[in-house]
Amino acid sequence: MTKHFAKWTAKQNISKNELYKALEEVHSGNFEASLGGHIYKKRIRFKGKGKSGSGRTIVCYQKGDKAIFVNGFAKNEKSNLSNKELIALKEFAKILLGLSEEQIQIALRAGDFTEVKP
Repeated sequence: MTKHFAKWTAKQNISKNELYKALEEVHSGNFEASLGGHIYKKRIRFKGKGKSGSGRTIVCYQKGDKAIFVNGFAKNEKSNLSNKELIALKEFAKILLGLSEEQIQIALRAGDFTEVKP
């Protein structure tokens, strides 16, 4: 996950286990929407609430390669991404999916990314 997304999850008190389960669901094809350009919308449960009333995450995902949480928002904050946001996220996805394993490891060590593990 990106540093920006990690800060959001901390504010929402979302566990890494919950994030890991969401990634497993995306890997298995269970997500709310494919927004094109390797961008997927996935519901996530806030602590003490159900998925339907909680939050939405945006995952940059390329099957068999990488999955990176890039954005999140509470359902009561906004219902969906704007067209401008979606265009920007698609461009961001191109950059993220183009990163080599070495570049990802550098970003992890620098604190720009955080690995999601159960």
